[in-house]
This record gives sequence, structure tokens and C-alpha cells, in this order.
Amino acid sequence: MTTGRTTAGRPPAWAWALALLAIAAAVAPLVHYWLTNPADQRLVDLDVYRTGGWALLTGLPVYGVITPAPQLLPFTYPPVAAMLAVPLAEMSWPAAQWVWTAGIVAALVVTGGCAFRPLLRSLPGRWAAPPALALLTAACAYLMPIRDQVRFGQVDLFLLLLCLLDCVVRRPRWPRGMLIGIATAVKLTPGVFLIYLAITGFPRRGGDGESRRAFFLGALTAALLTVLPFLVIFDDARDYWFGALLDSERLGANAATTNQSLRGMLLRLYLPGPFTAVIWLAAVAVIGWYGFRAARRAHRSGDTMTAVALTGLMAVLLSPVAWIHHIAWVVIVVAALAGTGRDRVRSLVAAGVWLFYVLPVPWWGVSIKALEIPVLSPVVGKIVQDGFGLGAVALVWILGSWLPRRVADRPQISRSAYADLPD
Repeated sequence: MTTGRTTAGRPPAWAWALALLAIAAAVAPLVHYWLTNPADQRLVDLDVYRTGGWALLTGLPVYGVITPAPQLLPFTYPPVAAMLAVPLAEMSWPAAQWVWTAGIVAALVVTGGCAFRPLLRSLPGRWAAPPALALLTAACAYLMPIRDQVRFGQVDLFLLLLCLLDCVVRRPRWPRGMLIGIATAVKLTPGVFLIYLAITGFPRRGGDGESRRAFFLGALTAALLTVLPFLVIFDDARDYWFGALLDSERLGANAATTNQSLRGMLLRLYLPGPFTAVIWLAAVAVIGWYGFRAARRAHRSGDTMTAVALTGLMAVLLSPVAWIHHIAWVVIVVAALAGTGRDRVRSLVAAGVWLFYVLPVPWWGVSIKALEIPVLSPVVGKIVQDGFGLGAVALVWILGSWLPRRVADRPQISRSAYADLPD
């Protein structure tokens, strides 16, 4: 497969080193802003992870402890996540903040390098890729879901990267499916990638044998990491699977603006509870069918990144709760839309999506509602408040319908050429 690069050879190591320095300089204001926040407002989700690890170290019930005031946040992840958080609990709080934030930035760099690889490889000359990666990574760092990753010290970008690598690396050094299984065990929403592996591995006629094997390994990995806590911290495992997991309000106010899932948008309509549940289940069925079907079609056509982007959007829309930082998948969406960068219309659409998710659109909706202007505030304000969730729904259609037609109409310039990443 041709890459479009006009000059053979790879950029030298020092060029990539300069690119990393440029990325560090670009994200420094963002990192400085959140790491100098008031102590009780700083990386509050990271504090949740550390509290779970601390509870294990001290013998306290993981799902009975909360972070210090004023946050008072409980641990909400599966028990294996608390086990993995023990090293964070053993660090000092300042050290944990810096280590975790550096990890988020590193994960974003690797994610950008993987997701935008077709674009980077299509650039002319051996010197173009490093500055382009620096520019793309810096731009993605200021997407609101990614800003919130740093703000809260979230784990989503790490889990995104695990799923991405498991799907796109051509010859992985690990058994394919294992990383998706780990991500699913740590946080349930990446489990949509087990569905992706299943539908690409078990079609009616034949199937992708590698996806079938990856599905079994991913499911086995997730199952083993789910059973393990029952063997070593039985009480905590029981408390989660038969108690904490069933309490969605434990995650926070489900009707809050930050919940941009289908259910969150419906809850903000304040309809009768049973009616909301019926509509939500119907919406989940319709959008899930469309989204996974489109992901399977993209996989079959060789456009793996679009398939991953669609599956990531399913994790956002179908989950009962999907905070704004869960929409970190927009990085993959922008990359899938941009493709090789040779189709101007696709590049403009990708840039438009990037700009939309850079802006604090949902909070504009809150401000419009606060104006209490008849019709405008309750109608337009509500729509704008749901902007990121409605945008995710629109992106499912764009990736599932518009993009395949665009590629078919302009195969010589639009073909996404998402060759899987080498080992």
C-alpha cells in the first residue's frame, strides 16, 4: 500500500524529540492551570482512585470510603481498579498528580500518533511528520473532553488507548483482545469493544477468525480480572457487583449537564420515570443497531479507525452515564474524518468537529436556560445543553453514512487508507 510520502526515510530521533518538547510547551498552560487549582478542587477523580487503593491498604471497605470534603466522592469502579490503584495510594499526593498528568499527556501523544498515522504518512518529505504530530496533539489537548481528563485526573484516555491499540496494531506483541479485556475489567464501558469483536468475528457467512479469537481472549481476560477480587477481597467484590453497581446515582446527579449520554439527555426532559426508561431503551436499541452495524461495515472495508470511532461513540451514547470527559473518543473521530488529509471536504468536516468540541457548548445551554426567556430558554437552551450528546448522535450518522459515500465517490483521494499499525 502506498503511503503518499514523497521522500523515503524516517525522520531522525532528534526531530521527534523536538516534537515532544513542542507538545510539552503547548500543554504546559493547561497542566499548570489545573495543577495549581485549589487543593480541594485538584484532580478529584485521581483522588477517588487513590482513595480506593488506600482503602485496600488500610483494610477499610472500598465502597464505604469517600474522598475528603468538600468533594466527598465514593469509589465507583470495579474492585480490580482499586487493586491497580494501590501504587497511586502509596505515592505522595503531589507526586501522584504529576505522574498521572504526565501519563495522560503521554497517552494522548501515542493516541494521536496511532489515530492520525495515515495523515502523517501522507505528508511530503521526511521532516513533516514530527511537527504535524506536535500540532495535532496540541490541538487535541484543548478539546473539552481532553481538558477535563487533565482537570479531573481521569482514566479514560488510558482505557481508550488500550482499546485502540488492540484494534489497530497489525502484529501485536500481546494476544489480541487482552487489552480490551483489561480495559473492560477496570471500567465497564469499554465492554462495547467486546461487542465489536463479536460482530466482526461472528458474521453470518464466515467471519474474521482473528476477531473471533480476540473476542474470546478479551472476554476471558475481563472475566478473570472480575473473578480475581472475589478471591482476594471478597467483601469488596460482593459490595460492588451486588450493591454499588446498581446505584447509578452513586456516580453523581444523572440529570446533570455533564451527563451527555442518551439517558442523560432524556432525564433532563423530566418526563415520568417509566416513560423515560422506555424511550431510552428504544433509543439504545436503534442507535446501537445502527452504530454497531456501521462499525462492522467499516471494519469489513478495511477502515479500522472509523470502526473504532463508531464503537467509541457507542460507549458514550449507550451508557446510562457518560460525563463530558468520556467523549475523549472525539480524538479518534476527528482522525477518522480527516483520513489522509487529501480530501479537503473531509478535512474541513474534521476541523469543524474539533472546533465544536473545543467550545463549552453544553454550558452555553445552561446560560441560555438561566435567561428565562419564553420559548428560547426552555427549548433552545435545552438543545444547546445537550449539544455534545446530540453531536455524538450526529457523528454516528456522519461516520456511518456520509463518510462511506464520500469515500466511494472519491476513492482516489478519499480512501482512508487506514492500514493497521505494525508491531
